[in-house]
Amino acid sequence: MSKIYPYLISFLILFTACKVQKKETINTVNNKPKNILFIAVDDLRPELNFYGAKHIKSPNLDKLASQSLVFNKAYCNIPVCGASRASVLTGARPTRNRFIDFNTKKDEDFPNGTSLPALLKQNGYQTISNGKIYHYNKDDKNAWNEIWQPARRWRYATEEAFELRKKQGRGMPTENAETPDSTYLDGKLALKVIKDLQKLKQSKQSFFLTMGVVKPHLPFNAPKKYWDLYDRKNIQLPVSYQQPKTTPKEAFHNFGELRKYATIPKKGDLSEDMAKQLIHGYYACVSYIDAQIGLVLDELKRLELEEDTIVILWGDHGWNLGDHKLWSKHVTFETALRTPLLIKVPGKTKGTKTNAITEYIDIYPSLAELVGLEVPKTVDGKSFVPIINGGKSDKDWAVSKFKDAVTLIKGDIFYTEWTNDDGVAYARMLFDHKKDPLELDNLAEKPAYQEKVKELAIELREKWGKDFLK
Repeated sequence: MSKIYPYLISFLILFTACKVQKKETINTVNNKPKNILFIAVDDLRPELNFYGAKHIKSPNLDKLASQSLVFNKAYCNIPVCGASRASVLTGARPTRNRFIDFNTKKDEDFPNGTSLPALLKQNGYQTISNGKIYHYNKDDKNAWNEIWQPARRWRYATEEAFELRKKQGRGMPTENAETPDSTYLDGKLALKVIKDLQKLKQSKQSFFLTMGVVKPHLPFNAPKKYWDLYDRKNIQLPVSYQQPKTTPKEAFHNFGELRKYATIPKKGDLSEDMAKQLIHGYYACVSYIDAQIGLVLDELKRLELEEDTIVILWGDHGWNLGDHKLWSKHVTFETALRTPLLIKVPGKTKGTKTNAITEYIDIYPSLAELVGLEVPKTVDGKSFVPIINGGKSDKDWAVSKFKDAVTLIKGDIFYTEWTNDDGVAYARMLFDHKKDPLELDNLAEKPAYQEKVKELAIELREKWGKDFLK
């Protein structure tokens, strides 16, 4: 026995150490928020209270921002819904031939890329696509345990408006109806997400639950009580309601998306009354979706899930509300590229704001890192978790594109080139936001800036991605 005793002591010490190590590992994993609530909002501008727009009524988004890290300089990589969403969900940069327009499908443009929901599903997550996540709900279908969208019938509340839509293009551009929140798509969406939370609470499985909010996308339809929050007499056209001669003609478009709606002229400027009606409708829609998001966040808290759930909210791109006399997106002005982005990480975020330049391909690697998953090699983005942890990012730039236009964003500089298939520029645009935040004075053709333009042209090509011209 005396000979065995030292070995027995050694075994007990080793066994105890292994138990301690195992317990520490489990605790480390358990300290990571395992769930993700992923809220995507269509056409949402950063015209919100927490970005300084005091006229917007969005108490629920304001509350979420007070608990989150808020990105002041977040930029989509392409200002059109289908392409932007495919890029976000794959973490892959748009190129001249990949992620082009609203018709983009991840399965066609990037079939070999492992999407964020696919990665999470492979690692045991319950993945649910609710509402508008990809542009096409059957895109990347194997990445989801469930895909749900409400019937498009409920874009309008009244039968008359719906019948007009069937007869005349997309129908009226606005609707102000005395109707419950649940009449419209996003009201139905909120109720579905709440039911999912209740089921997921019971299952105790880690989840990637999405809420693809349709508004404030056209048509600007919202219940009357949200229109009543705003007085149209106080609504003004933007200061940038002009198209300076120094700006290349390539920068402008005929806002065809809006022209398809009844009562909108086929060309030319909108009347001031129509412009203010659209702005009013947009504001009403923002307040409406704020209420729907609030219902979901309240349920997350009621179910005692919020301490174990990351919440991320992002708009797929910006939107022009008369800026540069434009409506819709589809340009590389900041109004179409800058987006709201905020992330709430339990125990880490408390309403801090960052001016670090962030692009949307960075969302995927950041979420993967936060839940402890290895990022696939097909992902181009860079994690912004160091910023969440109180540090700094060594990435201080973003690249966005739309059709031939490619924009480098760096510090206060916005530099755009329109290029052909060989990457040769045929038009340029340069703005210094420190001096010209509204982008009304194009510096690209001024003699004093030619050396700067040459430097930026080189840097743009270094940063737009090795596969950009393929």
